Amino acid sequence: MQTNTLTAPILREALAASFRKLSPRAQFRNPVMFVVFVCSALTTALWVQALAGHGETNTAFIFWIALWLWFTLVFANFAEAIAEGRGKAQAQALRGARREVVAKKLASADRASAITFTSGADLRIGNHVLVEAGDVIPGDGDVVDGITSPASTRT
Repeated sequence: MQTNTLTAPILREALAASFRKLSPRAQFRNPVMFVVFVCSALTTALWVQALAGHGETNTAFIFWIALWLWFTLVFANFAEAIAEGRGKAQAQALRGARREVVAKKLASADRASAITFTSGADLRIGNHVLVEAGDVIPGDGDVVDGITSPASTRT
């Protein structure tokens, strides 16, 4: 099941999150990005000092360095927010798929026992299901009887 998880709402939320993540508290969680954050702030302060006429080099040069540092920080936050958004969208798609899957619930652990067709969302710990070739696996669990192969897990 392949879904397009890079949608306009995800991009909009990622763009907003990339600026929300500029807080020092959020940046402190990632040491590398925190160093870039501190350097961005210091370079911006040096640029303001240069604007006041006390700079040690060309004001435009300091401005462009500060701008590149801030761009790096925002872009890294944006990429992280996209990854989070895609992960949440994929998890939601999997939760939705779980509700739609029909499971062949067995009355007991015996493969020959009576089969009841039920929703994958209604399965509970201790239930036994019959999964045959080509069936969608209705939930997480252990193989009690039979085998599986890596080739059977490809989509």
